Amino acid sequence: MNWNPFLNALAAVCYIGVVVTFLHFIESLRHDTPDTLIDGMAAISLFTFSAAVMAFLFFYQPVLKLFEDKKSEALAYFLKTLAYFGLITVTILTIASLQ
Repeated sequence: MNWNPFLNALAAVCYIGVVVTFLHFIESLRHDTPDTLIDGMAAISLFTFSAAVMAFLFFYQPVLKLFEDKKSEALAYFLKTLAYFGLITVTILTIASLQ
């Protein structure tokens, strides 16, 4: 599989979009119900899962490159992914603020 920092950043943004859409949907179904113990457990579970997904998207390839003793490539890959993610995020926030 050919990995690309831009695609990793795009996948991260898409994952965030899916989670936000899911949470919005759940909130629209349960807007008049009181919070329960399960809600807190679900929130922490989702947070943990999201941390794992983001760690995979941001760190998997750089760590592999570190194991291959390609430190500069690993750092460059991580920084490119982070930069693309930042640019996509700023673009989305700019578009959202114009509406």
